Amino acid sequence: MPPFSTRTLRACVHSLLIGSLLTVSAASANTFPQKPVRIVVPFSPGGGTDLIARTLGQEMSKDLGQPVIIDNKPGAGTIIGTDAVAKAPPDGYLLVMASFAHAVNPSLQPKLPFNNEKSFAPVLLVGRGPNVLVVHPASPFKTIQDVLAAAKANPGKLTYASQGAGTSAHLAGEMFDNLAKVKTTHIPYRGAGPAMTDLLGGQVDMFFGTAAAVAPFVDRGQLRAIGVTSAQPSPAFKNIPTIGATVPGYAVESWYGLYAPAGTPKDVIARLNAAGRKAARSPEFAHKVEQEGLSISAGEPAELDTYVRAEEARWARIVKENGIKAD
Repeated sequence: MPPFSTRTLRACVHSLLIGSLLTVSAASANTFPQKPVRIVVPFSPGGGTDLIARTLGQEMSKDLGQPVIIDNKPGAGTIIGTDAVAKAPPDGYLLVMASFAHAVNPSLQPKLPFNNEKSFAPVLLVGRGPNVLVVHPASPFKTIQDVLAAAKANPGKLTYASQGAGTSAHLAGEMFDNLAKVKTTHIPYRGAGPAMTDLLGGQVDMFFGTAAAVAPFVDRGQLRAIGVTSAQPSPAFKNIPTIGATVPGYAVESWYGLYAPAGTPKDVIARLNAAGRKAARSPEFAHKVEQEGLSISAGEPAELDTYVRAEEARWARIVKENGIKAD
């Protein structure tokens, strides 16, 4: 047998390496997950993002055959929890439930410790929904006009809570001020749960909360809804007008999406996406969230990437045009 040439030897080694990688890839698809999957929620427990993540995770665990554990890491307008995932091993075992702030932080925070486009791999756009302006039942504010009148009479006196700087509740309030030509005071918290606790206790005047966060309190009569932030009325909040009907041009939308660290194998992403889509379309998940105003998306990973890139561009323009600053 003639001796191998150097070129032939290299070709053989290359083929062996490619074969090994394909074998490893196929194996990871067949064996993932072999331990619990964790979803980081970058807020305190009790808010809308926490509710969505826990409900989705419970359903995903049935398909994955492993527990899906929710890990609350609040702080810095979602940056602390999101950064933990950006720096995690790209193996699919640590995800982040991103929301509105993920698309807005690049415009509000010039020195983020991660890059949205380079640090994450999209997994699933779970759904989208409105925010709802709510007040305490004993509040004198029964309409958007009532809020506007009070804000104009006492600039800076009215306070609104949010689940953190850069979140949908924060930007909803900033847009309200800018378009209505009034001045209110933003009070940021480390999640929707603490924000609602102070709203219920009378420490703040109002909250542009996500539908998922405030719906149970509205249903029980513990909060009064006076306006929705979506461009069109929400079927989940019948007889509640849009804020845009009083403040022309006003529209804010919340969303929830799963990301993995960049570099996570495509087959693992596909496995997580399939489990997430099945979970989001399950009767259990739909019953829990659709009554709270969430419109379920649950498509391919590219759906999340396309949507969030468009949101980043839209809010970069709004932040610049309105001079909105992070607190």
